[in-house]
Amino acid sequence: MSEDFGVVTPAEIEPDEFDTVAIPHRKYTDALGCTDSRVNYIALEPGEKLTSHAHERQEELFVPLTGGEIEINGAVYDVPQGGVVRVGPGPIRGLLNRSDGETHCWIAIGAPPVGTIEDFGEYVLPEGEGSDGTDG
Repeated sequence: MSEDFGVVTPAEIEPDEFDTVAIPHRKYTDALGCTDSRVNYIALEPGEKLTSHAHERQEELFVPLTGGEIEINGAVYDVPQGGVVRVGPGPIRGLLNRSDGETHCWIAIGAPPVGTIEDFGEYVLPEGEGSDGTDG
């Protein structure tokens, strides 16, 4: 992979889990050579919900590849395919799939990335939110 650009597909990256989120992600950051952002591919099956969370100092962009829903501070927003959602530091956010049979796929981009020297990506979980993709 060149230092100046990168190209990946979901099939090239093994699913992995974050400590705070039980739903597997495909972490694109290293494969793309990203140094100033973090990039993840998330596929939610029907009934799954990404653990609600916030970041103390990280902004995130969510891009639905198939359309989907995002919950921000308790309100649910329908986002069409090709839409983009920006969530700044602070608001509680989580992706969910309330469909009857369609997998919802997203690209999530966070900047600055978690793991920098000053670590701008500390997670904040709301009271009672579990890390297994369920509440409690």
